[in-house]
Amino acid sequence: MVTEIKLGLCQPPEPIYLYVENAELGGESYLWYRYDIDKDKTIPVTQRALTGYLSELRLTTKEFKGKDNMKLDIVVNADEIYVIRTGLETNFAKSFLLAASLVQDFEKPLIIAATGGEENTVFCNLYDAVTKTKIKREWNKDADWASIIHDIQSLLGDTSSTIPPTPKLSVVPQPIHPQDLRVKNIRTLLDYPLDLVKEWLRFQDVELPSSLPEEKIDELIKTMCLAWASDKCEHPNYAESSYQKQVVDAVANGTDELTAVKTWMQQLQTAKDGAM
Repeated sequence: MVTEIKLGLCQPPEPIYLYVENAELGGESYLWYRYDIDKDKTIPVTQRALTGYLSELRLTTKEFKGKDNMKLDIVVNADEIYVIRTGLETNFAKSFLLAASLVQDFEKPLIIAATGGEENTVFCNLYDAVTKTKIKREWNKDADWASIIHDIQSLLGDTSSTIPPTPKLSVVPQPIHPQDLRVKNIRTLLDYPLDLVKEWLRFQDVELPSSLPEEKIDELIKTMCLAWASDKCEHPNYAESSYQKQVVDAVANGTDELTAVKTWMQQLQTAKDGAM
């Protein structure tokens, strides 16, 4: 994104903070607002959507009535730098995170829209700014928010140095279920696309491997391994038979699964290189 730099007098490049709230001021309803600290004044924002590039996702703690409150800061590069600040436990934060977890390319602009709900709640709708299509994901109040935040932050990469640093509090992830860790380790080893794993899980009507019986996890891992081997063997049957012997049988005899898969991969790669 190339931005034209205007020379001359200007305001300091401070981020514009938007605070989420379903309220009314002076007969004017709004779903988010700006706050002028110097004048101790709430400034309603009538526009209900913001178009820009998501550049950072961070957590901050703010004291309220003597207690620390966790806030989610959604940093957006647009005509200015905006920071949408909302409580981590709010419906706005959760609906944003659920939709953003489906985005694979944050180099494309998004539309972040505030939508009013019942009893003064505010939800977030996320759209592809180019196609104007809504990014939908079913509501899940029990989602693993720590993992979702971590995954989004990983896709975003390095945070922007343009934003002044703020105190941060790391999310402590819940202990990873052994089946989730098993799939993650094998997927990482194979460099298998995460979106294909998510798609496979959706066909099973689950979101996490830990929701499946062990034999289904075996099936998923075999699927990933044979997909990796698809261009390593002239005969597909050889890849499957060697997988059965060097991975499945080896694990049954006490070999660590990750070690067995690595050995199997090396054997297939060596055979491929020797045939070239």
